[in-house]
Amino acid sequence: MKNHEEITISLVQDYQVFEVLPYVMEFRRQLYPLLDPLIVPKDLVNFEQNYLQSHTGAFLQARTANGKLIGVIGMMPFDYRFPHLDIDERTTVEVARLFVNPEYRRAGIATRLFQELVKTAQQKNIQRLYLHTHPFLQGAYEYWLKQDFKLLKSCYEGTYPTLHMELMIPAEQ
Repeated sequence: MKNHEEITISLVQDYQVFEVLPYVMEFRRQLYPLLDPLIVPKDLVNFEQNYLQSHTGAFLQARTANGKLIGVIGMMPFDYRFPHLDIDERTTVEVARLFVNPEYRRAGIATRLFQELVKTAQQKNIQRLYLHTHPFLQGAYEYWLKQDFKLLKSCYEGTYPTLHMELMIPAEQ
């Protein structure tokens, strides 16, 4: 990454989905080579509904000054698909799809994306951020711990060891 390159964080707009979706799918293909790349996850099939139209959803992007997409993060309504987790009725969203181009990593972009996501969540009166990650994603668990997430449960989901985590977020100041 060029030193002091200007990076802008913003909400993804409808007209940008055609660029953002393939970006996310390519990252997913690289990180999870054993998954069938032709099977599109439900959150991505219904991208606009989950991230852009839902009152608790959002999808953020990081772009360079010349408009190059270099990172993303999203939050979508939590769907309670893991019945073994003790998630109460507080307003909860699932944080998903934090990806940053390799050449822009270790420059604080993921943290800027996440901090902006927290602000967006506060504006939407969301009380809890939930996410899950996997031990084989190098540095992911440690990163989320640094963002003050707490481990809820470690277990297998299908064939993947999975770390379920949460962060209670304070009301907007």
